[in-house]
Amino acid sequence: MEIKNICCIGAGYVGGPTMAVIAQKCPDIKVTVVDINEKRIAAWNDDNVNNIPIYEPGLAQIVSEARGRNLFFSTDVDAAIDKAEMIFISVNTPTKTYGIGKGMAADLKWIELCARQIASVAKNDKIIIEKSTLPVRTAAALKDILYNTGNGVKYQILSNPEFLAEGTAVKDLLNPDRVLVGGDIDTEEGRQAVKALCDVYRRWVPDNHILTTNVWSSELSKLTANAFLAQRVSSINAMSQLCEKTGADVNEVAKALGMDSRIGSKFLKSSVGFGGSCFQKDILNLVYIAKSFGLNEVADYWEQVIIMNDHQKRRFADNIIKTLFNTVSGKKIAVLGWAFKKDTNDTRESAAIYVADHLLNEEAEVAVYDPKVEEAQIYSDLNYLGTRSKEANRKNSQVYSDPYEACKDAHAIAVLTEWEEFATYDWEKIYDNMLKPAFIFDGRDLLDIQKMMKIGFIIKSIGKPTELKVLADSTALAS
Repeated sequence: MEIKNICCIGAGYVGGPTMAVIAQKCPDIKVTVVDINEKRIAAWNDDNVNNIPIYEPGLAQIVSEARGRNLFFSTDVDAAIDKAEMIFISVNTPTKTYGIGKGMAADLKWIELCARQIASVAKNDKIIIEKSTLPVRTAAALKDILYNTGNGVKYQILSNPEFLAEGTAVKDLLNPDRVLVGGDIDTEEGRQAVKALCDVYRRWVPDNHILTTNVWSSELSKLTANAFLAQRVSSINAMSQLCEKTGADVNEVAKALGMDSRIGSKFLKSSVGFGGSCFQKDILNLVYIAKSFGLNEVADYWEQVIIMNDHQKRRFADNIIKTLFNTVSGKKIAVLGWAFKKDTNDTRESAAIYVADHLLNEEAEVAVYDPKVEEAQIYSDLNYLGTRSKEANRKNSQVYSDPYEACKDAHAIAVLTEWEEFATYDWEKIYDNMLKPAFIFDGRDLLDIQKMMKIGFIIKSIGKPTELKVLADSTALAS
């Protein structure tokens, strides 16, 4: 089966970068990314490629190379569906905010709408690929919708979950740990469809990095991978609290753990908590699926990962309040970083949102700076929580384009994204322009504690026995 036209429905954080890399590596295949969001498509087509809607290192260069040659962005969804032999579905599957499964189950309305639109347009056989993260057995629902149109078109439904980490998405696409393709491997038609997709990836991915399974294993593998990674983050964050009480250093504990070949060193970095579009959503979905099958103990186990993550964010904010003499009312708190991690402008489920919201509840004046997140997005994130009115959010928070202005006259600074530029600032200048005592709360273990203390800061870093270090330094000076 020769693929000449690929369509991707959804021009977001997965669809855009994935299709850009496919287009770059497969110049003989026409790749069209479609979305009903006209503003987003216009941004992808902007003459200045640096204005594309997603910031990922290396992405602009790849888009620049392929766009207009064999990579296209369009709002004409029907035309792209009609011409494509292979259609990726890469639309949002957020946690439901209504009805049965509210707060846990994945909302699949956009997936269903895609299936119905494909069914209404398709005139020849199609390979449909689930790229969005979906609950197990979603492929069966897609098949029911597609095959009940009565137009005689045949479909093969594959699962090809993404395993991208934002900030390194291009690197992950160019050199993936594995490409997972699930399909109907018990039939000849299914095997041919799986081969067709694998052949696309074989243009640049070695055979031993391409794994084929049945559809259900592929769908569940994505949820399980995110659950395991999030579990590691919550586990080390739980230990960070014990480190702070006992005088242990969470980084030293993590290093000792990571040198054990059975454990490994990745995802053992303690922080203010994980964010992003996947971890929380996928674990909640896993919890809902487990409960729906009556597996309550399984559900409780995975739900605790989310509970610990929420606790870590709340604990960080509470520590700011407690340290600032049990009140932040009327005090300026500078928040450095709003994106959920460095090298991305994605703010979904960012710890910064919840820490800032907690501080605003205590009537703090929150000053925000992030090198890649726009002001409108920051206010949108705060407003989405619905904790207070839009007017109140505007009144008590301010977004700055200059980090030094954000920190000027602040009582404290909270580092909430691990942007490397933060470590390079003139911290003596920042200290001189802050109110005293000047506090830093490092939620990403980014700053040099000893350097900050020598300048004069009182610094608290997650999982670090800061008070013990200060005491040791004072004793050394006295002697």
